[in-house]
Amino acid sequence: MRIRRTRHLLALTALTALALTACGNGSGVQDQGASQPASSSTTATAQPTKPGTVSGSTSGSTSGSNAKPVGTSSNPAKDTTGSTGNGTGKSTGKSTGTGTDSTGTRVLCNGSNTKVTAQPVPRPLNHMLITVTNTGSKLCDLTYWPVLRFDQMQWAPQAAEETQPQAVTSLAPGESGYAGVLLSAADGSGDGGMTAKKLTIAFQGYTPNSAGGASATPALPAKGVYYDSSLAVTYWQQDRDDALNW
Repeated sequence: MRIRRTRHLLALTALTALALTACGNGSGVQDQGASQPASSSTTATAQPTKPGTVSGSTSGSTSGSNAKPVGTSSNPAKDTTGSTGNGTGKSTGKSTGTGTDSTGTRVLCNGSNTKVTAQPVPRPLNHMLITVTNTGSKLCDLTYWPVLRFDQMQWAPQAAEETQPQAVTSLAPGESGYAGVLLSAADGSGDGGMTAKKLTIAFQGYTPNSAGGASATPALPAKGVYYDSSLAVTYWQQDRDDALNW
């Protein structure tokens, strides 16, 4: 019995010694500790895009607070998508440089080739008739309406649109054209009334508000002509009655 127990102790001692030898030479199982993170060189995590930087492909549009709308220029003065303002537009009217049409067969009526009179009329009340007679040798055109200026008046009366004729009033040599003038309101509703001693009539060119040549200064009655803020004028008319019946 003692011999068997002794053998058992010897065997246990031998196993212990063998285990210690294995740990000493590094061939046994060892504790490796906690796992380590992967190297930064192999990390594939994407970084967040910062505001105002390009995200994705460089051919795409920018995003963020610094991005600009597509199709607009950073300098409006150099934006080539808008109007160029290069003054290439052309007028549809005739040139007024010489006061003639392109064929030279007709001219503008003005103070140099006409006789102009301005006379108040009894009917309609507070009206005046302007008469222009062609004293030249060519057909002349009375365009739009006469531009009136009493004394040193700083404004010009506008034409009544309902008096616009179907065609330009043209005068053969010796013929006359007309325009009617409403001097003041018959019911006294006009204001700023005054008496004028001088009248200057300017003529228009083939485009609205363009110069048509020499002006005229027809004589007024010795007592002058009274007008107020109701002052208005007709377009030039071929017929006297059309100039007064409006």
